[in-house]
Amino acid sequence: MRLPVAMRLPPFRRARADLWRGKLAPLIAVLCLLSSPSRGESIADAWQGTYWGELSGALLAHFGARATALARPLDFGDSYADVVLRNVLVGGFPLIAYFQMDKTTGGLKRIQLERPRHGVTPPAFRGVLGALEAAYGSPDTMCGVRPGPASGYQAAAERIWSRNGVVIRAVFRATTIEAFEGCVGGDLTSGPCGLTAQLLVRVSPPGGDPGQCPVPPTPDRLGARH
Repeated sequence: MRLPVAMRLPPFRRARADLWRGKLAPLIAVLCLLSSPSRGESIADAWQGTYWGELSGALLAHFGARATALARPLDFGDSYADVVLRNVLVGGFPLIAYFQMDKTTGGLKRIQLERPRHGVTPPAFRGVLGALEAAYGSPDTMCGVRPGPASGYQAAAERIWSRNGVVIRAVFRATTIEAFEGCVGGDLTSGPCGLTAQLLVRVSPPGGDPGQCPVPPTPDRLGARH
């Protein structure tokens, strides 16, 4: 029967080994804290190497197997998305990156990273926000909307950064218990009470985002919200 290494060491060598383990453990912990995050943890991976006005074919060639070409483009009002990146980890939470192409020119207009609706939670927002603050520091602008009739009882928080030639806007919208009020027959798909939670990060060129807080919503604008 072969003894474990620790049991085969002489007492003096065991003591020295234990001493070094005691000294190395805190050092290893510090090095782990100081080590840079993996590439999958960097939100900038979703746009590094791309440029505004780039065509969908170039995006597919740039990202290779990481990208997915959609058979049917998704409509975003002034733009469409036919190329996406799935599982972009931001703060440990996977987001989907939608490359929004200008409907007139067909070139890249903005990038929107969004958390699937079923995974939109306050912890997810805190994780994404923490990753953005670690990468870009404190936001330049902070906005908030309290839940009320004009917003369909939907609370909202936004954080905005202007960095390296892009405007980054993190948006978190969450419904509250009051959102159930006013629903005919308890039907949550009708009227403002049907709004769902949303967590997204928009990346735009400076001319594509003013970097300011949005105009407070009004009842007539609720139906137009994406």
